[in-house]
Amino acid sequence: MFTIKRKINFFDCDPAGIIFYSRIFEFCHSAYEHMIASFELKENYWMNEEYVVPIIHSESEYVKPIKYGDEITVNVQVSQLRDSSFELMYTIKRDKTLCCHAKTVHVFVDKLSWKKKEMFKDLIEGLKDHII
Repeated sequence: MFTIKRKINFFDCDPAGIIFYSRIFEFCHSAYEHMIASFELKENYWMNEEYVVPIIHSESEYVKPIKYGDEITVNVQVSQLRDSSFELMYTIKRDKTLCCHAKTVHVFVDKLSWKKKEMFKDLIEGLKDHII
């Protein structure tokens, strides 16, 4: 499991004072980016000439409200790992209280043809370290 912490800013919230629902995906993506950075890959995962890794599915379930000033913990784990795709599961907690679950599915594709491409070994090894 990979974990980041974040404090909720005023601009993260809607007029009701709770987190605007789409911000959860920004927090999840931030955890994903930090996890990938921890792999210390030899090539630039984000700005590569050969491949891209789009999200093809995302979902979330909001269990408890997250409010301005709250400190949250975002945990990310790999729930599925295939040759050309992976699924990430996120739990977002305030203290020990579960506030949200989220999931994203990422596919590794050739940048020119937009066809699935096998992930490289270093990425697979990094993802395996965080598998459920």
